Amino acid sequence: MVKLTAELIEQAAQYTNPVRDRELDLRGYKIPVVENLGATLDQFDTIDFSDNEIRKLDGFPLLKRLKTLMMNNNRICRIGENLEVSLPDLKELILTSNNIQELGDLDPLATVKTLNLLSLLRNPVTNKKHYRLYVINKLPQIRVLDFQKVKLKERQEAEKMFKGKRGAQLAKDIAKRTKTFTPGAGLQAEKKMGPSAADVEAIKNAIANATSLAEVERLKGLLQSGQIPGREMRSGASSMVEEEEEMMQEEMQESVSMYSNMQGMGEGENGDGMQEEMNVNGL
Repeated sequence: MVKLTAELIEQAAQYTNPVRDRELDLRGYKIPVVENLGATLDQFDTIDFSDNEIRKLDGFPLLKRLKTLMMNNNRICRIGENLEVSLPDLKELILTSNNIQELGDLDPLATVKTLNLLSLLRNPVTNKKHYRLYVINKLPQIRVLDFQKVKLKERQEAEKMFKGKRGAQLAKDIAKRTKTFTPGAGLQAEKKMGPSAADVEAIKNAIANATSLAEVERLKGLLQSGQIPGREMRSGASSMVEEEEEMMQEEMQESVSMYSNMQGMGEGENGDGMQEEMNVNGL
């Protein structure tokens, strides 16, 4: 990953784009955090942060000129509060292919009254029930959502759905919002577990003891199916040891029980004779 420094900003490509806006190109640097943008001296209408590693949309200084922010193909799962303070003229926000999960995570955008184009394509949040109507209700000024023009009928449906106390409660219920932000939470790859040392030893022994090509092929098939050659033998041996231990315990319990019964009988009339017999038999 590359830290976003003033030097990097100075070295990045800067040009006038096809819509005649002044643009700063920060694509593909694997930048993890938005920072040090004060070095731009507020000279750009558009900043392109595509194809980086940014996880939270915040860290902006006051940029009065900035109108378009392209953040597609990052890891954004949270949106910072009070973006309208730092970006008072933000009109277009592209968040395609990020990791925003819940409808409530979009609530901070409600205060950005200048925003009229928003893309959330290929974010998990787009699969939530009432997603489009919820966004239209939160951002009534929005004109284009996910590159589709917001229709009058959609505005009317959104207004009707979220109108009054019942509508407010519905919005609250469906806007389950993650309470805390943990950088990288839920984004780390699942840790892979390899074979244990005993499994590796069993594999080596099975290969060393193979006597034919057919046996080698059989071992190969076992490995491909996730089975460890020799594990069955070790499991069987363990089972035999456990069974032998159980049998020994049962025999000991029977001996103790027999001794207790005979000792109890020895306390009666024939106690002395029984005790002598026990001594003779070694009990």
